[in-house]
Order: sequence, then C-alpha cells, then structure tokens
Amino acid sequence: MMESKHAMEKKISRKHFLRICGSVLAGGSILGVTGNLLWKMFTRPDALFYDVERTQAAERRATGKPFVSPYRKVSAFQASGEIEAFDLYQGRLYVATPNNIDIYEPTGNLVDNFSVGSSVRDLTVAADRIYLLFPARIEVYNLQGELLTDWEACDEEADYCSLAVAQGKVFVTDAAHKNIHLYTEGGGFLKFIDSPSGFIVPSYSFGITELDGVIYCSNPGRHLVESYTPDGEFIASFGKGGGAEGHFSGCCNPVYLTSTATGELLTSEKGIPRVSCYDKQGQFRSVLLDEKALGGGHNAYEVRVWEDKLVVAGKASLSLFQYKKELAGETACATCGIPCPLKEGLTI
Repeated sequence: MMESKHAMEKKISRKHFLRICGSVLAGGSILGVTGNLLWKMFTRPDALFYDVERTQAAERRATGKPFVSPYRKVSAFQASGEIEAFDLYQGRLYVATPNNIDIYEPTGNLVDNFSVGSSVRDLTVAADRIYLLFPARIEVYNLQGELLTDWEACDEEADYCSLAVAQGKVFVTDAAHKNIHLYTEGGGFLKFIDSPSGFIVPSYSFGITELDGVIYCSNPGRHLVESYTPDGEFIASFGKGGGAEGHFSGCCNPVYLTSTATGELLTSEKGIPRVSCYDKQGQFRSVLLDEKALGGGHNAYEVRVWEDKLVVAGKASLSLFQYKKELAGETACATCGIPCPLKEGLTI
C-alpha cells in the first residue's frame, strides 16, 4: 500500500536530520543521550530543540523592540539543484549541487560547470584551486574543473564536515572523531588537532574558516568559536549558549563561519536561523539577518560576502542582500563605527 502524502512528508532523511538538529554520528553514540531522548530526536526534532527557543524568541519580541534587519534582499536566482555547499572566489560563485559543480557570476549567469562522482560535504576555493570535501575523501580541481589530486581520509572511519585552506595547509573537521585533521595541500597528513575544551559535535555543525592567517572553527556542542594557528596551536575561544543576540542557541551552534573584507567574523546559526557579526576577538557586533529576513525554517544558511552584498544560500537558490540605511536606523549594525564596505557600498 502506498504511503499517504502526509506520512511521506513526516519522514526525515539522515542527511536532512543531521543538518538541522541531528544528534547521531556514524558508528558512534552521544554522551548522556537516553533511548527515549534519541527517539524524540528522530521523530520530534522541532519539539525537542526548537519549541523552547521559539518561546523565548516570542517573549523577547513581546517585551522588547522587534528586530529589523538592516539588509534587504535585492536579487536571487535558482541553482541547478539543492545546494550542498558554495564559495565565492574572484567574483564568481562555485556551487555544489548533487554530483555537480556550477560556476556562476553573482548575477546568476552560469559561466561553467563540471561533474563530480558524488555529493559533497563542503567546498572551498583558494589559490586557484577548488577543494571538494566528501565524507572520507578530498579532491582538488583547477578552476577549469580538471582533477589535480585527491586523497583518502587518514582514518577510514572519518566523517568529514567542513574544510578550510590556509598557508598551503588543509584543515578538515571530523564529526566522528571530534577533531580537526591537518593536511598539506598535496594530501600529506600532518596531525590531529584537538580542542583544549574537547570538541562536542552532536550534529554536522562543525564549521571552519580562515581569516587573516588564523583558523576559526565552531565547537558547536559547547556554543563556542575557537581559533588556531596554521600549525594547529590553540589561540582562544569565545561564545556562550543562549537565545539572546550575541549568544549561540540550541543543541549545537554556530554551523557556518565566514569573514568580511575588513576582518569581521560572520556566524550562521540553525534552529532559529540568523547571521551575526563579531570581531576577531569575539566581541559581538550585531545581528545582520534574522529568521524573517532569511526566510524561516530551521536550517542554517551558508553565507559569503561579495563586495557590498551578502550572498546567502537557501535550499536551491542564492540570494543577495544589501544594506539599506532607511532600514538600519539606530541598530547596532548602523552604529558600530567600523568602516565596513557592506554598509558603505565600497570595495577594498
């Protein structure tokens, strides 16, 4: 007998579950999670993780001035399929969809594309190389889509999440082993990087990025962003749990990290989606895009900065947001005093 449409819509794929609130890692279990709680994670993730957050958000709206994003969507275009990851490099968007890499101008004009063997976990473009991350494999292409090199994970049970490239090294977060794998750009394994606090990774929220030669990664279960040298030495961390602005909410946030041209760090959260801005030391600046501006849902939205615009990936579309002074008013973003090209319409 065929399932009803309602029943089919209630099903949650492993990939989708782990992206929005997942708490199971391949080949592992979660510290302190009972069987009953685990079942709720699969069957009622909204109630388990998000109802409390949404109640808190409603209370804040009732007792305080509603947040108005100073950014407005100015354009959008559809990708060829569901967006798995994307990056921005030299004015072009490199977008991973199932078994495919599409290259666009930010206007939505398709410049080129090439096929890959399977769906990817993450994509980073650096030094004229496209790095594709798979669950236990890395492939490197030139900008024309020709495979240059590839290597298997140094541990066959690895479950990779995100990667960053800095100073000729490749940093890869591993959800299964809760650490960072450090490679040479040619694939030579160098070391494992462990957090002094211990990484807690309840889901695929293990983001990583490079900013001015420093590696920043999320420690999602601890609601932290941690920084490391290119040699993998710990520098510092910032963050605290909570639903208020400048805090990281839910079971595991932030999900994505990126940076601006002036050296600010942007974080993207799931549960109640929002994109926030911090300085390099972790001082909170402001929320840039909230749940309403982003379009709702539970998933985190991957974001990049292009000149004076924010580029945001939805399920199968890319949207461009631009700062609007008439919306900004006296928001923290408008009054922070940083000569930010996002606000001033400048490129640097």
